[in-house]
Amino acid sequence: MPAGGEDPVISAERAHLTQSREFLRLMREHVLAINPMAGDPVSLEYLKADLYRRAESLKDIPDAPLFFGRLDYDEEGAFHIGRRHVHDQDGTPVVIDWRAPVSRPFYRASQADPMGIALRRRFGFSGAQLTAYEDEIFTATAGTGDGRVRSEEKKTSQLLIAEIERPRSGPMRDIVATIQPDQDDIVRGDASQTVCVQGAPGTGKTAVGLHRVAYLLYAHKEQVTRRGVIVVGPNLAFLSYIRNVLPALGELDVTQTTVTELVASVPARGADSDEAGRVKGDARMADVLRRALWAAIRLPADALVLPRGSRRWRVPANEIAELAGELRNRGVRYGAGRELLGHRIAHVILTRMEAAGETCDDRTHDAVRRSAPVRACVDQVWPKVDAKRLVFGLLSSAANLAAHADGLLSAAEQQAIVWPVPARGPGSARWSRADQVLIDEAADLIERTPSLAHVVVDEAQDLSPMECRAIGRRCATGSATVLGDIAQGTTPWAATSWPALLGHLGKPDAAVRELDVGYRVPRQILDYASQLLPSIAPGLRPAASLRQDPGSLTVESVPPAQYGRRLASVCASALDLPGSVAVICADAQAPEVAAALRAAGLDFAVLGAEPASGDARLVVVPVTLAKGLEFDHVVLGEPGRIAAGEAYGLRRLYVGLTRAVSRLTILHAEPVPAELCSVP
Repeated sequence: MPAGGEDPVISAERAHLTQSREFLRLMREHVLAINPMAGDPVSLEYLKADLYRRAESLKDIPDAPLFFGRLDYDEEGAFHIGRRHVHDQDGTPVVIDWRAPVSRPFYRASQADPMGIALRRRFGFSGAQLTAYEDEIFTATAGTGDGRVRSEEKKTSQLLIAEIERPRSGPMRDIVATIQPDQDDIVRGDASQTVCVQGAPGTGKTAVGLHRVAYLLYAHKEQVTRRGVIVVGPNLAFLSYIRNVLPALGELDVTQTTVTELVASVPARGADSDEAGRVKGDARMADVLRRALWAAIRLPADALVLPRGSRRWRVPANEIAELAGELRNRGVRYGAGRELLGHRIAHVILTRMEAAGETCDDRTHDAVRRSAPVRACVDQVWPKVDAKRLVFGLLSSAANLAAHADGLLSAAEQQAIVWPVPARGPGSARWSRADQVLIDEAADLIERTPSLAHVVVDEAQDLSPMECRAIGRRCATGSATVLGDIAQGTTPWAATSWPALLGHLGKPDAAVRELDVGYRVPRQILDYASQLLPSIAPGLRPAASLRQDPGSLTVESVPPAQYGRRLASVCASALDLPGSVAVICADAQAPEVAAALRAAGLDFAVLGAEPASGDARLVVVPVTLAKGLEFDHVVLGEPGRIAAGEAYGLRRLYVGLTRAVSRLTILHAEPVPAELCSVP
């Protein structure tokens, strides 16, 4: 594989890269030079916003290569494959977007199916500088030369491996240069289909989900942009970690949020016990809420009498009750039923008016529907209901909850969720996160929640059934990408099977795809962590790993008196190497770890707390916040404390062990859990 400026291929490719960046700059300047004009001020503002977003998407990212590969077709010529489309001043493409159909052979071509290409070239970069290339020849007509290797002779691209192994500091990066065929299948899946990805650590499931969003925004831009797309993550630390991936791919308008933010109609100031959270998250709560809501409908006390001119029009109470019962049996939303009841009553009165010889039209119908007697009748029979007050009424009153939960929740379950000290009103209640989800469910029973085009939900295995319902409502007429790992479930309500979770999401027919090849975590680390699978997820197969590094795993026993100094020493040595460094420990141990690092004079930050000054490469990560993150070097402190001191400790330990993508050092002064006694 050649390297250096003397090689003619590298010189030519560097020139093409420089030229491509110049054309990208000209494309952006062209957009900025447009003088927008529209027929009205509102349209003008929309046009200005569109032009601004277009200009932002065309910004060059200096340290991100504009292209990373090239395809030589037998007849159509050569195409450079990159993160976005770039064309010259005549409109001729100089870089093809990775999502375009012509780019697909870069990810899928093989000797068995060349897909029409003669050669696939991968580029190596140091920062933004093109430094190397590697060719795979697919036909006998493609010439050979320095740096060209036949794919049947070299099974795995060394540049691909180098890109996967490249140290990664800061937020997550895109994987457009290294997408594998099984990942590409998911990324380019049908926009109308929901897909569930079961992925072991390091298999790239999060990146696959984000790249699927980018692909849908390219291939189905009008539909997806019009109806919207969101990415739902487990916590704010995770969202901060993935925040740069989509902007690097030119997609700026994707909302990234947590379930808590998604359903937050009241502030969450309280916390539930595990048992209360489990009951509130159970799908049976949807039936309890439904019962409580529809119990608000009452029989009319008297007949409706509407004076109009010299006549008085009367609708008997039993007829009004029949109208209400018919609407309820139709399965309409509560709010829609209330609106329809007024129309139905008005229709009955107009029918009688017409039979008496009066002339009626739409204005007459509207006047009757809006009249005081009809509105008062609707308010009495089908009163307005507020979602917050509905949930408040259940949680603040044992008698009220019992009336609507009878046969659904046991007495013990009811007792677990009723507030021991009732609040004075919804505004003073100490709502929990699970309560927010209940309010969201009640709000949807009253008025339908609008559906988006697509929702990506990561770490989905930790969602409660009610949280799944909340997300499912937001893609009821769209699709979803569900990402997770059953082995990493760490909540009392964590899913034990994907079919059950997908049923709660409203997508029971979704395909479940398994990513079982790790691309980032070395085999030694993955094999060590997989010893926990028989205990935490007996039905899952251990994942394989593309990488093997005998020096990636160290398990070290330290005398208790020397633990803090040794921890700081290992961290200091790790900082001498490139990449990010994290100390993952039990939540209760984080202050002790921070004190040891501070005593050694190391610059660090504590995840979930105020960051240290400067850009600290070293971070202390409480294990409950580690999920979804990755670091080049992980120092895992006292696995025994994590296993014994955290809820679902072995699962959290599995998460902590699989955050390292280059090196894992396990330091312990206390015994290691028996499940991990074997070191590969």
